Amino acid sequence: LQVKKQILDEKIYCPPEASVLLASYAVQAKYGDYDPNVHKRGFLAQEELLPKRVINLYQMTPEMWEERITAWYAEHRGRARDEAEMEYLKIAQDLEMYGVNYFAIRNKKGTELLLGVDALGLHIYDPDNRLTPKISFPWNEIRNISYSDKEFTIKPLDKKIDVFKFNSSKLRVNKLILQLCIGNHDLFMRRRKADSLEVQQMKAQAREEKARKQMERQRLAREKQMREEAERTRDELERRLMQLKEEATMANEALMRSEETADLLAEKAQITEEEAKLLAQKAAEAEQEMQRIKATAIRTEEEKRLMEQKVLEAEMLALKMAEESERRAKEAEQLKQDLQEARESERRAKQKLLEITSKSSYTQAMNSSTPPLPTDLPSFNLINESLSFDFKDTDMKRLSMEIEKEKVEYMEKSKHLQEQLNELKTEIEALKLKERETALDILHNENTSRGSSKHNTIKKV
Repeated sequence: LQVKKQILDEKIYCPPEASVLLASYAVQAKYGDYDPNVHKRGFLAQEELLPKRVINLYQMTPEMWEERITAWYAEHRGRARDEAEMEYLKIAQDLEMYGVNYFAIRNKKGTELLLGVDALGLHIYDPDNRLTPKISFPWNEIRNISYSDKEFTIKPLDKKIDVFKFNSSKLRVNKLILQLCIGNHDLFMRRRKADSLEVQQMKAQAREEKARKQMERQRLAREKQMREEAERTRDELERRLMQLKEEATMANEALMRSEETADLLAEKAQITEEEAKLLAQKAAEAEQEMQRIKATAIRTEEEKRLMEQKVLEAEMLALKMAEESERRAKEAEQLKQDLQEARESERRAKQKLLEITSKSSYTQAMNSSTPPLPTDLPSFNLINESLSFDFKDTDMKRLSMEIEKEKVEYMEKSKHLQEQLNELKTEIEALKLKERETALDILHNENTSRGSSKHNTIKKV
């Protein structure tokens, strides 16, 4: 939180692209994993995540900044709060002004300078450039640091190099500088010694605890995945159940229509059959009448002619009746076939309804079986027996191997991180307002173009 506040208050210079990445880790540490249903547009509106210098340097709205922070925030899914905070610090520690305490000093000529004390050593800066030191003294190259009254003396390990002297403004400041030098050098040497048995045990316990937390996170991730799959299965079953219910409703309606059609056809067939019977009866009566007329034909020719005429008429009428009866019979037969087809359609509709009903019962059974979701010193000597170490020692070799392994892993990760930062820098470069660049921005750009950083500055020394 202190580092975050110093970056936001611009006490530590942070490039714009790195400040966006740091903001994404800060959001991960505060809100946990990204969820698009919860973390909707505008959820970072009240958060202070970027230095005001960065915001003023680009023609970008808060929504545009939020979009870029959220894009990286979404990639941190699965990181716990302590992991996100550790990643934040790993990035911040590479900033040039990180961990540096600045003090105003003067050299022997009276030139105003700045002394920077940090974990890597002592650095002399120009007052207008706190990013790039003019001279650096790494801790392993310093033999002795002392002060007398207001004059400080730095004696390098290499006696061929001149002693560096400077003056500070107050005696209290001298004491503070010396205390910082002693503390930082002690930590510097401690990190380069073989671990004690107690520290080894503590590291082993830390590794076990880390492994246990990792297993716990994996278990929680699996449970979450299983719960999401169960919810998706339930939703699918519910959707399928609704679909089956709709199909059943449609089948019922079709069945009702089929039954109504069958009833109408049956009624019509019955009427037609009755009409056919009635016509057949009339045809029989006409036939009887014709026979009676023939039997009772009158003897006279006139009566015979009349009777022949009547017989002819009766035969024509009987023929018409027979044709009508045959037509009615065919119509009745056709209606019977239609009735048979309607009944067959009704039988198939009932069978389909029965199948859908059985499927619905099975789906409900499956759904019900789904599991629930679940001290002031005037001087000190940096070279003594208590701080000496032998590089040929076995523990030292093992320690060197561990440091080298960590270094390789860190460099691989840093390469990927640098690619991401360069991509974002290229993306927002077109929106930069050159006239709003601060002196630190210009110095940082110059250092970047030369490929210099605080680490390779130390290497050059």
